[in-house]
Amino acid sequence: MKTIIHNARLLGGDAVTVFVTDGVITAMGKGDLHEGYTADQIIDAEGNYLVPGLIDIHSHGCIGRDTMDGDGLGEMADEYLRHGVTTWYPTTMTESPERIRAAMDQPLDLGHGAHMPGFHVEGPYINQKYKGAQNEAFIKKPDLDEFLSYENAAMVTVAPELAGSEAFIRRASKQAVVSIGHTDCDYDTAYAAFMAGANCLTHTCNAMPPLLHRAPWPIRAALTAGGYAQVISDGLHLHPAMVLALYRIFGRERMILISDSMRATGLSDGVYDLGSQPITVKNGEARTEGGALAGSTTTLFTCVQRAIKFGIPAADAFAMASETPATLMGLRKGRVEIGYDADLLLVDEQYNLLRSMIL
Repeated sequence: MKTIIHNARLLGGDAVTVFVTDGVITAMGKGDLHEGYTADQIIDAEGNYLVPGLIDIHSHGCIGRDTMDGDGLGEMADEYLRHGVTTWYPTTMTESPERIRAAMDQPLDLGHGAHMPGFHVEGPYINQKYKGAQNEAFIKKPDLDEFLSYENAAMVTVAPELAGSEAFIRRASKQAVVSIGHTDCDYDTAYAAFMAGANCLTHTCNAMPPLLHRAPWPIRAALTAGGYAQVISDGLHLHPAMVLALYRIFGRERMILISDSMRATGLSDGVYDLGSQPITVKNGEARTEGGALAGSTTTLFTCVQRAIKFGIPAADAFAMASETPATLMGLRKGRVEIGYDADLLLVDEQYNLLRSMIL
């Protein structure tokens, strides 16, 4: 299958023509070069921006469906693609091993919708103090044998202060990305975790101690160790000024925008389930009965748009939701360059989504 995309612009760049063969970008050229070439389809970008498809490494659900339901991944994958996400990692909750395993037994290669390379296992190896919307009935110390039994686990969130965490991180990091989150660890413990193989923070600032001048906690440890920082830029989980501050601290190479979306995303206010707990959504804000934020009701594309409004350059905002997570997860995606997968979006000058494409 050959595709030509012409009359497109790159963010901050010139007009380009992109040639795609069997889902991979095989050639590019400046200007409108489609005349004289043949292809199975020719797409006129009409002068709009061509950007990489978004990659959401932390998302629980949308349109009334949840990863933990044990079905519905296909519906969610289709919905994510409609909203600019071409790759996502279904994210589990702190539940029983049986429920987690059942959720992860769902097929990932569906042939439609956003790609699903693997799962993000968020919990149950977390600290009860910073459980957030996780179900404390199933919180436990890290269990390596249990985790290794979860097929298709591409990422795991763990609190490194728990007993056995360092050994767990050393082994688990050989086959999955280990992210520090839902934690009460200090700087030294976090730094030791990064040295053991962890390389990311789960929803930075949320469900962890704050960055203080005499107690820098895990955020500064991530920076010292060269780790990545997941950031929910919906404007609710973090003040816009903090989103901008984290961008200036970690930069586009290490900051990753995530949605942390839950099943109410795309739906109206009401009461929903998350991790076997009732969650009330009011004015688009999801909270537990205790008042804790319970994920977001915002798509990753909207998070990118809001990051731009907060003051982050558009090219960097899109990169932090495509190129940067692709680098962390070892994917040949996230760039409009020769040799990369042709998972692409067309957006207008106001950064509104016009079209999602997996070619």
